[in-house]
Amino acid sequence: MASELSAVRIDKWLWAARFFKTRSLATEAVDGGRVQINGLRVKPAKDVKCGDRVELSIGDLHWELSVEGLSEKRGPAPEARKLYAETEASQARRQKAIEDRHLRVEPADEIHGRPTKRDRRTMDRWRQG
Repeated sequence: MASELSAVRIDKWLWAARFFKTRSLATEAVDGGRVQINGLRVKPAKDVKCGDRVELSIGDLHWELSVEGLSEKRGPAPEARKLYAETEASQARRQKAIEDRHLRVEPADEIHGRPTKRDRRTMDRWRQG
């Protein structure tokens, strides 16, 4: 984490803060409108400064962050967590979304592929019978 930086590109910052595995994925997210700085949709070259508010959506998860530090290099996860602070409301919403996802029943769980010969014979008996 470099403290002498005054601003960093948003795609580099998202990558350094470990929200995305690669810078190109971060760039795609910014281009796709899933990242906003201070409520405005931005381009990947937009600079982010300490104190800015960043809103980020990845899948069905949504983060509201305050920029606490700047870095152009990707470091270990404990260092990356020092680059931002998440709001209480954002944490609560994300936890609820994660819990809802765990409670949701996947429709494909009941389907186990093609019926076996035994299953087919059972179905035939049931139809005839």
